[in-house]
Amino acid sequence: MLPNNQKSVSPVMVAIAFATVYIVWGSTYFFIQIAVHGIPPMLLGAARFFTAGLLLLGWCAIKGEKLFNRNNILHAAVSGILLLCVANGTVIWVEQTLPSAMVAIMVSSAPIWFVILDKPKWKDNFKNRSIVAGLLIGFTGVILLFGEQVAKSLGESNGQSKLGGMALLIVASIAWPSGSLYSKYRATQGSVMVNTAWQMLIAGIMFIPGMLLHHETEHLSWQKVPATSWFALIYLIVFGSIAAYSAYVWLLQVRSAAQVSTYAYVNPVIAVLLGIFFAREHISLLQIAGLVIILASVLLINLAKYQKEKQIKTE
Repeated sequence: MLPNNQKSVSPVMVAIAFATVYIVWGSTYFFIQIAVHGIPPMLLGAARFFTAGLLLLGWCAIKGEKLFNRNNILHAAVSGILLLCVANGTVIWVEQTLPSAMVAIMVSSAPIWFVILDKPKWKDNFKNRSIVAGLLIGFTGVILLFGEQVAKSLGESNGQSKLGGMALLIVASIAWPSGSLYSKYRATQGSVMVNTAWQMLIAGIMFIPGMLLHHETEHLSWQKVPATSWFALIYLIVFGSIAAYSAYVWLLQVRSAAQVSTYAYVNPVIAVLLGIFFAREHISLLQIAGLVIILASVLLINLAKYQKEKQIKTE
């Protein structure tokens, strides 16, 4: 985003930031699965994002940044609800019944929705053959994934809940780019970190009505929550919601958006590997094929954007 910064930034810091976004965000699917086995989903979302938002807001206060701006908070609320409450909240809810690796694969189509929903860029995007080809290839992968799972779920006793979960994942895949694009085109004048803190804080608050509606705190035996679930929650707060997101925001300032967006086709691979090796989840060959096709489409879309950015810089 800021080409002039690219030469002055330490390559080691850039590599560390990319590694953080790649590995940590990819691992959050696995840790959500662990956490949700001991902590109810709405309570998990509230605790994770409210705590992370509060900690980040406190850090911004220590740095002397301006915390309260009505318009900035309102914009942060909209993007935070879409990104963290709807999109991430759906992932948390669905992982009660679906394996983390499968969830990661199914939401890997989100970058495709970025192109479809980015209306101001329609003229440029849909005139580019590589992007159009990437979209078509990507939806082929999505059909492979959902087609197999729908057919399989119809013959299972808990098939209805799995079908409902897959439908919700489509909503999550659309909500994430919707919130991101809203944030992009409704740019605020305040600090990026302050706005991020408000996004997480407000999203955490929005989980509370769902938590109360399902009586999650009343039915929960705190003494029986396993230590692994508490560890997973701490990991999600510190690494998933603070470290990785901060690294992501910083990378957007020192590297092109096309480069940074490569996280979209690395995260599912990390999630699948963790699910297979540590949670003993089973992934079919057709699911792997669908993942490869989707990742190829995202790579094709981003390659076209990267080449265009490179051409603009050389002119």
